[in-house]
Formats: sequence, structure tokens, C-alpha cells
Amino acid sequence: MTRKELIHQIKKKKSFLCVGLDTDIKKIPTHLLDYEDPVFEFNKAVIDATKDLCVAYKPNIAFYEVLGSKGWDTLKKTIDYIPKDIFTIADAKRGDIGNTSKMYAQTFFETYSFDSVTVAPYMGKDSVLPFLEFSGKWVILLAATSNKGGDDFQYQKLEGGNLLFEKVLQKSLDWGDSENLMYVVGATRPEVLKSVRKIAPGSFLLVPGVGAQGGSLEDVCAFGLTPEVGLLINSSRGVIYSGGNSLDFATKITESALEIQQEMEKILLEKGIINA
Repeated sequence: MTRKELIHQIKKKKSFLCVGLDTDIKKIPTHLLDYEDPVFEFNKAVIDATKDLCVAYKPNIAFYEVLGSKGWDTLKKTIDYIPKDIFTIADAKRGDIGNTSKMYAQTFFETYSFDSVTVAPYMGKDSVLPFLEFSGKWVILLAATSNKGGDDFQYQKLEGGNLLFEKVLQKSLDWGDSENLMYVVGATRPEVLKSVRKIAPGSFLLVPGVGAQGGSLEDVCAFGLTPEVGLLINSSRGVIYSGGNSLDFATKITESALEIQQEMEKILLEKGIINA
């Protein structure tokens, strides 16, 4: 999916919501366990309940790998079920040198047909470039995460005054551009978004942490929103598990996604990015 196509979907749906399909078989409604593939049945229900309200889906690959070969089959069925005009993110956090990265890229871009994959930049340029060689595909580079351990490296001050995550952003702009490179920036430190926008003013940002993890949509938009939106706000647990163990769990999922979409629509209208 191109940047232009993604922006079109955002404005069409008046939403920049990404739904995280971090499906834990221990947390899905128990009546689904009677199906041959409970995780897929749950994912189908989530997709049907949210496809008109979101512009992206982000399966976290760990939740499928843990199920062995059946999990990979479930992942493929899930991706095939997602409407083709919705952006897909393989939250895999891969990154290795040379042919290894190329194989990771082929796995997610060709075998599983994802639009994008999250990549860890720690090994540098030659671990990221193989992912950027695929036309129409995106790298979503880890930049400034909001987990406590992020302080161990990402927020360390370097000689010259820059923080490490700022150096990563600056360096990575030599590898790709706003047409094929996004960044992961956590929602619980909205002030960091201000620093990110100084370095990468036009790049899309994937922002986890709104909702269940305590991040504020208003704060994220105050610092991160651009004239072309430039944000994908991820919500996982806050949407997909909102229906609990109810037989009618999908209705609650729709309500939860709609609540977020309506808040996003309000912000887009106030900023003049869309018309009423």
C-alpha cells in the first residue's frame, strides 16, 4: 500500500485507528474453543466488527509463533481475511544482517503478504536495507518506545547532546523516506513526539500505548499530528478484549472501536484535515 492510498483510507474512514490482533487463546471467549481454529474465529469476528472503523491491523507475531505451525497457518488465514484496502503490519521486530534480513522480508512481504513489518535498528544499516528493497512495502523502525526498559538505551544522552533514539532517527533518514519508512513511538511520553517531529516532520508514526497502557489520544495528536495525519494509533487489548467472555462479544468490540474512531474524527475536523 502506498502512502497516498493510506492517507485516502484515513480521510475516507475519518480514522487513523490500528487494531492490534495480539490474540491470546487464553483470553478469547470460551465458546470459540469449540472451533477447529479458535484464534482465527476470534480474529474473524474482530475484523468483521472493526473493518469499517480502522485503517490498519497489526498482528503481533509472537502470539502466533507460540502456537507452532498451526499458529503460522492461523496468521496466513487472518491476513487473507483482512480487506485488501486495509494496511497490515507484521509486528515482528526483526532485524539481522544480509541474507537473514532478506529472508525475514520475504517471509512477511511475499509469503504472508503484509504491507509492513516492524524492524529493530540495533544492528544498523545493513540489517534494515533488505526490508526497504521491496516496492510498495514499508519498514516501521523502532525509535522511541514507552516501556520502562527503553531508558536503558533509547533515552541515553550521547556526546553532543542528542539522545540515542534521536540519532537513530537522523541516521535512518539516509536509508528510506516518508514513502517507505515509518517509526514506532510510544504514546505514554507525548513530549518525545515533539522531538521526533523535529527530525522526521513528514513521516508516519505507529503509536502504541493509547488506552490500556495510559497514553492520551489528545496528547499524541497535539505533538504528532501532521496535515496528512501522519499517525497510526494502535489499540490492542482495549478493543479486542472489550467484549469479555460474552456470546455477543463482537458488539462490544464494535462499540469500543467506534468510540475511538469518533474521537479521532472530532480531532480531524477540529484540525481542518477533513470536512464535515
